Amino acid sequence: MTEMVYGTAPIRAGDPVLPRWWRIVDKWAMSCILLLFGIGLLLGLAASPPLAAKNGFDAFHYVQRQAVFGGLAMTVMLITSMMSPDLVRRLGVLGFVAAFLALICLPFLGTDFGKGAVRWYSLGFASVQPSEFLKPGFIILAAWLMAAAQELGGPPGRGISLTVALVVVGFLAMQPDFGQAALILFAWGVMYFVAGAPFMLLIGMAGGVVAAGTLAYQQSEHFARRIDGFLSPEIDPRTQLGYATNAIQEGGFFGVGVGEGQVKWSLPDAHTDFIIAVAAEEYGLILVAVIIALYCTIVVRALMRLMRERDMFIRLAGTGLACTFGVQALINMGVAVKLLPAKGMTLPFVSYGGSSLIAGGITVGMLLALTRVRPQGEIGDILRRRGRA
Repeated sequence: MTEMVYGTAPIRAGDPVLPRWWRIVDKWAMSCILLLFGIGLLLGLAASPPLAAKNGFDAFHYVQRQAVFGGLAMTVMLITSMMSPDLVRRLGVLGFVAAFLALICLPFLGTDFGKGAVRWYSLGFASVQPSEFLKPGFIILAAWLMAAAQELGGPPGRGISLTVALVVVGFLAMQPDFGQAALILFAWGVMYFVAGAPFMLLIGMAGGVVAAGTLAYQQSEHFARRIDGFLSPEIDPRTQLGYATNAIQEGGFFGVGVGEGQVKWSLPDAHTDFIIAVAAEEYGLILVAVIIALYCTIVVRALMRLMRERDMFIRLAGTGLACTFGVQALINMGVAVKLLPAKGMTLPFVSYGGSSLIAGGITVGMLLALTRVRPQGEIGDILRRRGRA
């Protein structure tokens, strides 16, 4: 309890692994993750029965699957959070290579499940979306390269990481999956900024993203349709966005009541991309505010711990993981209220989805591993010593 309040914990040599891990891990962030998963199960009970009935399954078929995948995700999170930064780096790089190879093979072996974008491998009993696992692996790889570039005689890690990012974005755009491509670029940009990128270079990159978006709008009907729908002042009430917007308005502050919502009968993605609309309709602004607060707590606590970290790889990787996790949640909720164009992106730990849950478990597990309290001088102490020298 002392560590939860004051944020520090003594580390005793020779302690067993589990007690030592428990004292130095961020228990507040872990509690928030567990609460998000619990809220996801609660909302799944409301959102998924109509889809289960439509597909001929038991009423709680999708909730049961969510519980199984979620249990696996929580297990992966706990195991990953116990790893050392070196082990996180090694497994992250290997995971990136495996996910990237799977991404390359998607056009030949993947399926679109009738959604117009080939993003999944169908395993019969489940499906796998490689791009979900690609994100944490890419962040670890890019952080490793950028950190190595700052060493004497190190490789040109920034240039190499940018090349890798552009190649990955190219493959994602071919699916098309512009939402995940944007997250990859965002993660690289955040880490590059923390690594000391010139401000003018970041402005130039932003201009390049705008130019690429303009080209995508001209060449991709899928992309243009979503942008046109976002820019249109009118919201078609028969579209997913129209149903979601109406549900949020109907919910008000306290919601229409548990099980009384209607949007789940109209939205095919009510249990995935638009799960926040179900939360807003049945439980109101109160639950939505709680969900937002949980995400903010996870991200802010991670960044505060990373500010004291002196290891460059840990600072870069942790910042990339935390910011990408938070921005994915922001994008999902922003789409539901038409602040952002439709992206087809899940709400971490709340939306239904096996790949999303397990990849989320890996992501936050890595984040918890990198933000554990370690016996080291804080970065501020080092800077002050250098100033006095």
